Amino acid sequence: MRRKIVAGNWKMHGSRVETMALLNAIKSGARAYPSVSIIVLPSFVHLQLTENQLADSLIAWGGQNLYLGQAGAFTGEISGLMLADYGCQYVLVGHSERRLLFHEDSITVAEKFKAALQFGLQPILCVGETRQQREKGQTEAVIAEQLQAVLQCVDIDVFRLAIIAYEPVWAIGTGLTATPAQAQAVHEYIRGLLAEHSVDVANTAHILYGGSVKPDNASELFAMPGIDGALVGGASLDAKSFLAICQAAN
Repeated sequence: MRRKIVAGNWKMHGSRVETMALLNAIKSGARAYPSVSIIVLPSFVHLQLTENQLADSLIAWGGQNLYLGQAGAFTGEISGLMLADYGCQYVLVGHSERRLLFHEDSITVAEKFKAALQFGLQPILCVGETRQQREKGQTEAVIAEQLQAVLQCVDIDVFRLAIIAYEPVWAIGTGLTATPAQAQAVHEYIRGLLAEHSVDVANTAHILYGGSVKPDNASELFAMPGIDGALVGGASLDAKSFLAICQAAN
């Protein structure tokens, strides 16, 4: 059975004091859920604080983005080498906000995915469709294009370690929600795409759900056989809510 994973994406939130309090609360509460892999993804400026607070815990941490190169004249960018230097094990790649707001196409996302692996990081590859794409019946085509771009750059075996997160963009901060059955259907489709390359990898790969996961819908989602955990946005900024989601995964 695949181990459940709960990852909190803190996005551009939190002062130093707020981040310290959140880290301490999650660290304290996470001890009750040893069977769940818990990951936090703070802003870049809070990585050192995160490393200091979580170094003696079982909680892992990572970055929200990375640049392709190791070093160079790329003002404002962060390399995978820098993330690894702060103890990061994971990095988000292809988050819907990076694709939509910062115009990262699937080729760029695939290159970032490959760069993450080169620096020893486990990429969390985000895929998903917008509301317009879903209404046009394009969900599977969009996800296939996003995933295949990565599979053209790397070997299928990397998905034994990498994580896929399905983000229905239309269900994030819109008031709309995907039902557990809708989420399960897409997860099954993603697993089927992996199976075209390797059935073994498809059976072992972790696919998280990332569409407005909250304490009141987490248990239903995690009951679905194809949902291996969650990529949590807003609810991860509140320790009580985030830990309740971890409890549901446990």
